[in-house]
Amino acid sequence: MFFADEDAALLASLGLNCVRLPINYRHFEDDMAPFEMKEEGFELLDRAIERAARHCLYSVIDLHAVPGGQNQHWHSDNPTHWAAFWAHKHFQDRVVNLWEVLARRYRHQPWVAGYNLVNEPGDARGNAIWPFYQRLYEAVRAVDPEHILFLDGNRYATEFGLFEQVWPNVVYTCHDYAVPGFPDGGDYPGVSRGQHFDRDALERQFIERTRFMSETGTPIWVGEFGPVYTGDPVRDEMRYRLLADQLDIYSEHQAGWSLWTYKDIGLQGLVCADPASPYLRRIRPVLDAKARLGVDAWGSTDAGVRHIMSPIEETFRKEFPDFQPFPWGQDSWIALVVRHILLAEPLVGAFGRCFEGVRGEEIEALADSFCLAACLRRDRLLELVREASAAPLPPDQPTTGS
Repeated sequence: MFFADEDAALLASLGLNCVRLPINYRHFEDDMAPFEMKEEGFELLDRAIERAARHCLYSVIDLHAVPGGQNQHWHSDNPTHWAAFWAHKHFQDRVVNLWEVLARRYRHQPWVAGYNLVNEPGDARGNAIWPFYQRLYEAVRAVDPEHILFLDGNRYATEFGLFEQVWPNVVYTCHDYAVPGFPDGGDYPGVSRGQHFDRDALERQFIERTRFMSETGTPIWVGEFGPVYTGDPVRDEMRYRLLADQLDIYSEHQAGWSLWTYKDIGLQGLVCADPASPYLRRIRPVLDAKARLGVDAWGSTDAGVRHIMSPIEETFRKEFPDFQPFPWGQDSWIALVVRHILLAEPLVGAFGRCFEGVRGEEIEALADSFCLAACLRRDRLLELVREASAAPLPPDQPTTGS
């Protein structure tokens, strides 16, 4: 069981008071049956909220993936490099409807801290997000006038110029990933992607990303952040130092935070599946291929495919020097299209074939790979979170573990 009472108890033992629960619209409706809600999805969410509440943890419901994809990347469940959500009213209508249903279901649930309406929006033109936020805000408030609404800035929760007014009982949420914590990050303190990063540089980035909140007097909540761990003790120690500096900055500026993520297969989680577990053993060939081809956007580099990437990058720099596509420019866009789509797509079928013929008890053993008792704990990371959660914050300012 991925999130059981034992998991909630562990987060509470770290001194945390809230958990951000990412959900995918597919839990609640099918693309071939839009607007027809699936009760089993809500029951899963109910159980997670109830388990958290039993250990005095509030929940923030985070709509992490919407129909059509709200940004250009895999984590919005987008198989393309276009965020179609912003160009199709049908997709937007479905999200408004889903949030009306969610708000109606949880409007009287005291252990729900609020609703994170759209995770990391990526409206390339920037002209659709504010009208949609206005519409969504009004729709949710008509159903639930009480719960906090968490609104991410554009460009993956880093830009806030879109907000034309400040609404009551709304938290404007930034995400604060740091370059040295990415898979291709360099030394910390030190140089990553041609820039020097140390605590002062991290603080300057944080101040810039939260300027809107400071100027409007609204709460500061870092909805996501956290480095990727490599398995190399020296490099990981630098990443723990990076994380410690970020947590120290948030404490100094009285910012709430939500670390990404609580549990995974070994990249960032406070706890992670054991490499010797049935699940990871079964998918190991695909994981090896992902690493070899650099297709995992969040957990690999392009070291093994430079012979493919270099000539494409050089051609683009020569032929299209002014081409700087949203959100992160030319090289990032090429990596997305070539590595994370073109080379990744064949592995979807390979991943599915890993589970052919699985039946009965074997299914249970695969699922049990994610039970807390079977997982590995990152003691150093747990200790950093425990120390940071003990730092004083203003009343009712949320800190979270996932």
